[in-house]
Amino acid sequence: MLKEFMKQFRTRMIWMAIASVCMAAAVTGQSYLVVTIIQQLFLENVAFSSILPAVFILISMLLLRTIFQYMIKDSGIKMAQTAKISIRKRLLRHFTDQQMTDADKGQSGQKASLFMDTVDEIDGYFSQYLPQAIQSIGLVLIIWIVIFIQNWTSGLIILISAPFIPIFMMIIGVKTKDKSKEQLSQLAAFSATFLDTLQGLPTVKLFGQSAQQRNKINQDSTSFRDATMGVLKVAFTNSLALEFISMLSIGLIALEIAIRMIIFQNLSFFTGFFVLLLAPELFSQLKQLGSAFHSGRASMGAASRVEDVLEEETMPVSWGAAPLKTDKAPEIRLEQASFHYEKGKFQLEPASITISSYEQVAIIGKTGAGKSTLLHLLAGFLPAEDGKLLIDGIPQEKVQKADWFQRISYLTQQPYIFSGTVRENILLGSLEKQTDQTIQEVAAHAGIWEWISALPNGLDTIIGEGGRGLSGGEKQRIAIARTLLKKPQILFFDEPTTGLDIQTEHILQKSLDSLKNQTTMVTVAHRLHTVRTADKIFLLDQGKIVGEGTHNDLYQNNKIYQHMINTQQGGRKP
Repeated sequence: MLKEFMKQFRTRMIWMAIASVCMAAAVTGQSYLVVTIIQQLFLENVAFSSILPAVFILISMLLLRTIFQYMIKDSGIKMAQTAKISIRKRLLRHFTDQQMTDADKGQSGQKASLFMDTVDEIDGYFSQYLPQAIQSIGLVLIIWIVIFIQNWTSGLIILISAPFIPIFMMIIGVKTKDKSKEQLSQLAAFSATFLDTLQGLPTVKLFGQSAQQRNKINQDSTSFRDATMGVLKVAFTNSLALEFISMLSIGLIALEIAIRMIIFQNLSFFTGFFVLLLAPELFSQLKQLGSAFHSGRASMGAASRVEDVLEEETMPVSWGAAPLKTDKAPEIRLEQASFHYEKGKFQLEPASITISSYEQVAIIGKTGAGKSTLLHLLAGFLPAEDGKLLIDGIPQEKVQKADWFQRISYLTQQPYIFSGTVRENILLGSLEKQTDQTIQEVAAHAGIWEWISALPNGLDTIIGEGGRGLSGGEKQRIAIARTLLKKPQILFFDEPTTGLDIQTEHILQKSLDSLKNQTTMVTVAHRLHTVRTADKIFLLDQGKIVGEGTHNDLYQNNKIYQHMINTQQGGRKP
């Protein structure tokens, strides 16, 4: 993934390389001017006014050095911003393209940590390591050539000692990547445990598991601490080694210059001082590269973790690019379509179903019969393994995904309410601008307007994350208002009235009845009295469709259906 970005940023990296060469020239010119000014002032006793031009040029060199360094750093920061935005988009696309069965997997805390902490860790590769590597290579190469030309023995010492720094960086870097990946994994686990505990705090307290959860959080936080200390240990070892090698190398150069200037007297003050000013600049760049290399390896560990997530196997459904041409509710047809979960688990047997435009369809059966699986298959949330799903006679894989999902709406027994206002949660169902009057109408149809009117700020009242502070019925009614606002052509319901009181259910049923001529409705029904008026009922048993027809047809001809109705009615005939 990082290599892909390197190709994308090739032009910017070339400009960074040019800036690093210019910066190296500024550093060399700066050292040359410092030596020249000192020699003229203290050895040649030149008047200060004579060296003023050199002083101004020196200031210009310092300014140019700062400008070029800023340009390199700024380019790195911009690359990091672009890369992080792109990576987060890829992660978001990965999670949103997953099927519903895959999207529910994993812990929210781990996903949040991946989006925030792990992606932020990749920042160091582009904002620190890459700019520093380009800057250091240019400066080290040019400064070493200048030193070698001025004093070949000093250049030889640098040539022998300097390679120890990158060699040590590579040795340490092998551990840094693995340690960083481990640290991020521990952070994700800790975040997931902590978030799960907060979300389920009432349940934890109710069942007396507070102490156990506290111990679990303590265990995960300790693991994260140990992993972090492991990364820091590697970083401190790296810094110590770099400082030691740099000081030893500079000390050897200083000793060699001192011997040649004082004992052998075959080296001029200008050359010796010039080399002594340039050598620390060279090793300073190598030390900075070593520190940045540590950050780069940590970023590689983070990138590796992101790649692991992006490469996770999912069950994608291939969608084409052709939009549906009709403006009415499309016909849905399954032709010997089947689906099964992991090996040894539930399997939906091959089924053939036709749902015409504006039909009211109910799917019923015992718990575990495959009702929700069939609903997901009809909605295009799950791929048909054998057979196919046809939408207005067009195979699903040839239908534009966005067009299909814009036409449908899906409501579960546990809809998610986002942190925000009541208005924002209802408006989630519409891509168009809506007036308060329209919102009020759908809220009234959902049986929730009186409750909204009684809130402190009405539609602008803030709701907690996940609908915290709301009852199950209030969450359900907000979700239903959201669905009604969208005005979909097809409604897929997983018994949305479950958990509501009889009066509210009656209000909602009237609202849904008003949509019968405008919308196809496919409902997974648990309360069988809600399916009596359905145009078509599909009865499932152990993954097979064992009955199809109206309520009267099934009650007269299907013993399973007859038994289910009589059981729910306490033995009374309908």
